[in-house]
Amino acid sequence: MTPTATTPPPEGCIDTQVVDGHILLIGINRPAKRNGWTPAMFRQLAEAYTRLDDESALRVGVLHAFGDHFTAGLDLPVVAQYLQSGERLTPAGLVEPYDYGMPGYRRRQKPMIAAVKGICYTVGIELMLGADIVVAADDCRFSQMEVQRCIMATGGATLRMPERAGVGNALLHLLTADVFDSAEALRCNFVQKVVPAAELMGTALELARRIAAQAPAAVVATRLNVLKAIELGQAAAVADFIPVQKVLASSEDAAEGVRAFIEKRPARFSGR
Repeated sequence: MTPTATTPPPEGCIDTQVVDGHILLIGINRPAKRNGWTPAMFRQLAEAYTRLDDESALRVGVLHAFGDHFTAGLDLPVVAQYLQSGERLTPAGLVEPYDYGMPGYRRRQKPMIAAVKGICYTVGIELMLGADIVVAADDCRFSQMEVQRCIMATGGATLRMPERAGVGNALLHLLTADVFDSAEALRCNFVQKVVPAAELMGTALELARRIAAQAPAAVVATRLNVLKAIELGQAAAVADFIPVQKVLASSEDAAEGVRAFIEKRPARFSGR
């Protein structure tokens, strides 16, 4: 399917659309400026991520972009004053899209798929690394070019790049600000799938539908346990195994999972 776009204001916007009742499409919409980020877009993105977590019917998000490119990065003349003052671009209390535990913000609970294409610079890389699964079109060009502007990547690239690719590969791209392609992003584990550009949204939606078909509470618990292991270590993640499993196994969805197994049919999960 092709997501529906509104006509964006000059400062751009974030469009949302619910698909199949359970999937929230989150569209970056400022194609005339190669989806360059403004404060209004950052605020609306955090609001969209918060909506995903707060609406019980929603089970998975897909971050995508309108136009030919995911994003050329920050609209630097507009955002520079925020970088100089340290003022935050999004209101506190919302879900923080980079998802690295910034104080004053909520951590995302539900899974997010990023579908990237064309130019994907700076903040675009950091948003996709903050998602859970990344599908990249084969026409992507990536660059973490902050050092060219005498600023530092503070949306998570310095955390996630070495975590995914190792210190050497991370510094190769962080310190040279080079432009690299989808094959290199796949080699570095920055993306999980590379597909022809025409198949990008179809592939992302297929993955979203497969996730949405699983038991929602188990999906959330599994995702959070993986993140706990990465951020706090194996022992912290293992400590959650028995208490979390007890809660899941006592749910209506767990009973439905058993019935579906016995009746040899796909489970119909309600989220309860």
